[in-house]
Parts: sequence; C-alpha cells; structure tokens
Amino acid sequence: MKELTKAEEQVMQVLWKLKKAFVKDIIDHLPLKDGKPLAYNTVSTIIRILEKKKFVGYKAYGKTHEYYPLVDKSNYSNFYLNSFIGRYFGGSFEKMVSFFVKQNNVDLNNFEELMKYAEEHEVSSQGEKSK
Repeated sequence: MKELTKAEEQVMQVLWKLKKAFVKDIIDHLPLKDGKPLAYNTVSTIIRILEKKKFVGYKAYGKTHEYYPLVDKSNYSNFYLNSFIGRYFGGSFEKMVSFFVKQNNVDLNNFEELMKYAEEHEVSSQGEKSK
C-alpha cells in the first residue's frame, strides 16, 4: 500500500464517508480552496491517480463514473499510523506516547488508556504472527 498525498487523502475521506459518489458529489464535500471549490478536472485527475494506486474503483454509466473505495479506511489508517510510528519513533508505540506525554498533549489517564491499547494490540498481533 502507498501513502496518499494530502489531496488524495481528502478525496478518500469523502469517499469513505459517502461510500460511493460521482466527481460532482466529491467536489461538494471537499473544503474550499481560496473560497472556491476545486475544479472538476483537478478532482477527476486525483481520482484517476487513486484508481492507479488501487484505492478507488468505479461503475460506469455511459461516460459518467460512480466511484467507490477499494481500501477500507481502517486498513489505511493502520498502515499510515504504523508508517508514521516507524519513521518518527523507530517503530515504537511507547516512544510515540512518551513523546506526546512529554509535550503535555496527553494527560495521565489518556496515557494509561494508550498503553493498555498498545499492550492489547501487541498481544493480538503476536498471536496473529504465530498462526
């Protein structure tokens, strides 16, 4: 799986929310840029890139296409988070949590919840590896 650009991710967020959509529908749900919606051709180009990356499929109705996600949001989120932790924290969830705690962005209760989640996730992923 490849990481998405900011623009690609914005389009995917809309598709994950809507489940399926035409380019016009996607444009209607994207944030405005300089007070204006993105151009149809711009969004269409982003969609074609997402098709090549195998993130988006479509159903054709003549010349019109209805797009839908091929990758689940949770699968991409997991991939992205693991990639982020790998790049910035040496693959250590604990180092990431420690960083945010030190920056005062996470209080002690949230820290304990995160550590509990990490321990559960570590146990479940080790179980999957041994299968």
